[in-house]
Amino acid sequence: MRKLNHALLASALALACASCTAEKEANYQVIPLPQEVSLTQGNPFKLNENVLIAYPENNALLQRNAEFLSEYIQQATNYAPKTKAIAAGEQVKNAIVLGLDPGIANKEGYVLTTTPEGISINGQTENGVFYGIQTLRKSIPAEAKGATVLIPAGEIKDEPRFSYRGMHLDVGRHFFPKEFIKKYIDLLALHNMNTFHWHLTEDQGWRIEIKKYPKLTEIGSQRSRTVIGRNTQEYDNTPYGGFYTQEEAKEIVKYAQERYITIIPEVDLPGHMLAALAAYPEMGCTGGPYEVCPRWGVFEDVLCIGNDKTMQFLEDVMSEIIEIFPSEYVHIGGDEAPRTRWEKCPKCQARIKAEGLKADKKHTAEDRLQSYCMTRIEKFLNSKGRRIIGWDEILEGDVAPNATVMSWRGASGGIEAAQMGHDVIMTPNTYCYFDYYQTADTKDEPLGIGGYVPIEKVYSLDPTFDLNEEQKKHIIGAQANLWTEYITTTEHVEYMVLPRMAALAEVQWTQPEKKDFKDFTKRLARLMKFYQRDGFNYAKHVFDLKVDFTPDVAKKAVVVTLSTIDDAPIYYTLDGTEPTTASLKYTEPVAITETADFQAVVIRPEGKSKVVNKKISFNKATYCPIELTFQPSEKYKFGGAITLVDGMKGNDSYATGAWLGFVGGDVEAIIDLGQETEIKRVATNAIVDMSAWIMGSTGLVVSVSDDNKEFREVAVKDIPAETNIDKKGVENYEITFDPVKAQYVKVVIKRSPALPKGHAGEGKAAYMFIDEIEVD
Repeated sequence: MRKLNHALLASALALACASCTAEKEANYQVIPLPQEVSLTQGNPFKLNENVLIAYPENNALLQRNAEFLSEYIQQATNYAPKTKAIAAGEQVKNAIVLGLDPGIANKEGYVLTTTPEGISINGQTENGVFYGIQTLRKSIPAEAKGATVLIPAGEIKDEPRFSYRGMHLDVGRHFFPKEFIKKYIDLLALHNMNTFHWHLTEDQGWRIEIKKYPKLTEIGSQRSRTVIGRNTQEYDNTPYGGFYTQEEAKEIVKYAQERYITIIPEVDLPGHMLAALAAYPEMGCTGGPYEVCPRWGVFEDVLCIGNDKTMQFLEDVMSEIIEIFPSEYVHIGGDEAPRTRWEKCPKCQARIKAEGLKADKKHTAEDRLQSYCMTRIEKFLNSKGRRIIGWDEILEGDVAPNATVMSWRGASGGIEAAQMGHDVIMTPNTYCYFDYYQTADTKDEPLGIGGYVPIEKVYSLDPTFDLNEEQKKHIIGAQANLWTEYITTTEHVEYMVLPRMAALAEVQWTQPEKKDFKDFTKRLARLMKFYQRDGFNYAKHVFDLKVDFTPDVAKKAVVVTLSTIDDAPIYYTLDGTEPTTASLKYTEPVAITETADFQAVVIRPEGKSKVVNKKISFNKATYCPIELTFQPSEKYKFGGAITLVDGMKGNDSYATGAWLGFVGGDVEAIIDLGQETEIKRVATNAIVDMSAWIMGSTGLVVSVSDDNKEFREVAVKDIPAETNIDKKGVENYEITFDPVKAQYVKVVIKRSPALPKGHAGEGKAAYMFIDEIEVD
């Protein structure tokens, strides 16, 4: 027995020794991808617990950088290298040496050099050294417990493409505690980002303490209830609130500064101010009463710009904001501010008259009043040494002269601003709204606001678009935004930003000619191990089956192309049953020429992926030639007219490419059935999403022809215009008639003439999104 115990002990010691001497290989396939990596054939540097991290004496920033690097190494390996200050010219062996090199051109650039004897990380500034540390950190395997890490010999020369690399977080709709804000900032650091845009005020909650106006947090930070779902008529009747004291905000600012991240605060004005008006109703045009808003959306009640007390309030608030936040920029919003109250407000009209604000063909006098407000606050902040950022709505009027424009309604506002000579931060919703769904199959996703921005779309962004070289200089960077109407928990925040934040990081940092999505996904798998190790709730859609349904008009078929990032085996069925390894194995694109219930799945050793399901329904119009007399919006034309007869219905997201979006006219489609055919029914579908200014149809008209010249009307159906300003969903329209024979069918789908009363865009044109015209 005693001998057995000795044998067991020897075995345990051998295992322990093996663990101590285990080696793990690092590599520089990190995100964002460095600009230049040159490997040599030399032996790697061996990182272990005996390695020293050295920094120049009397440099507190590099000392802190060294301490960060030691912590990062410990997270991966369980050992924390010691840090040491060294004198100029002092040589150290078996060390990672941090230093400054004024010869490096970019202030955030760095050079990382690895030899068998040691590693040096030099930057023009301490910021640059920090980004070199991030690259080294991410080159080490996320899990290397107790191991010696072999760092490849070579040199990395790197610098960011853009000077502004941002992420946004809205805490107005839902509040997140101080410790989570720090965790969010840590994520920015991991992704080489340098700006945190903190959206602090909203209709639904004022989140920052202002000492001169204590009611902003006493009243404005608390709402009595919150709407359930997407602006239903139901409420949870549960009080909700929270705010940051000025001391807490300063603590977060310091935390960010240590990681070379600037916090840009946003106080959104003159709209999105119901929480402030609930606290100080005298600052509104009607005097109230107001409440901290329990619903989501855009509301008519905004600040009264004709009231001198209101303008003094804004200056007082900004005075305290700039004491808390030392950033060069302050974001003052400017978005979604309806003019309806100003039109009827005597004080606002008096201000318009006193300031000589005139309407023209493009802008109303009230538009000019908005510009007056923004310009006045800009001048105040300029006098304090600060600059403003505003959403692209500030282009609607006279743009504040020194304003930086944040382009969110697509890229057009940013392009226009750059052409006017304004600095621009690109945050187009079609690429950078991380509250949008990251998959087209939303049935198992947490409730979201809608839209569709997959990681591939984020990665495809080039923030300079088609600007010329001079105009491109005004694009200072890019940012993604996370609005939190439907994001109530920190876990949900993480799920929505990860891993899309990684795709954005490469947009912001890496030169476009070096970007490659397939290569990115391979590197992403490594980075996701960091998310997993550190307990982040990240989305895994990148491992899902990628499906492309492409119309083939000549074959009258849907061609289905399937792929995965790791070439794992794919199986599919056409009868609606869930695929198994006994099902058809995918080897090449599949052409479907008749009604089918297509399902496909990836089967890996660790389990199955999410099942892809698509119903494909053929009718007499499917894949027939189709012409549109009124074209869809350039932004929402996607695959063109064939989308309307491709046999596939869209889901409840208008941005997936399955719908065509029209504005300003009725949809008129002429379908060539190929030969004389008997028909008696026409049907179609529309999305209604009033919050996105999308309405359904108000009528159908069906006409037929034998020669595509002379048409005779066979059926008309009127549909009541939508009046519920909170409506969201898919509407189905059908019209039946006595059987007729014809080759050509003309279908007119009438649009809603204008957004209804009470809507933020009341009286303005609505979009209409149509999919799948069926003829039977």
